[in-house]
Amino acid sequence: MTLKEKLQEDLKTAMKSKDTLRLSVIRLAKAAVMNLEIARGHQLSDQEVIEVLAKEAKQRADSIVEFEKAGRKDLADTLHKEIQIVQEYLPAQLAEPELRKLIEEVISQVGASGKKDINKVMPALMPKVKGRADGKLVNQIVNSILE
Repeated sequence: MTLKEKLQEDLKTAMKSKDTLRLSVIRLAKAAVMNLEIARGHQLSDQEVIEVLAKEAKQRADSIVEFEKAGRKDLADTLHKEIQIVQEYLPAQLAEPELRKLIEEVISQVGASGKKDINKVMPALMPKVKGRADGKLVNQIVNSILE
């Protein structure tokens, strides 16, 4: 079953169970997938769907920060729940020790020796962690290792 098919099945389940939050999140995710399909002119692969869902989760995470600054804990709490729903469709996130090990392997593969070599490391690393780790965390770890 493809990820798009899973979204469709879960949409039906959410409708039947009258889970309005889950229904809303899945509808928005499906709409984002459909918009990208129209823009690209082809059916998205599971990897492309994962990228769309990761973007959806990141947008919600960014909004949480803004809502908390504005004192809107109620909206931030709702977004936390939405992120949990979106993450059900994403691959498991890499734990920091696993991520650090992968980064160290890539650094040794490209022969990076200092901060000036970050432009060699990131292009080789990002395809391996795409959808499985937050880009900001990856960047922080790479910078700390290359220092």
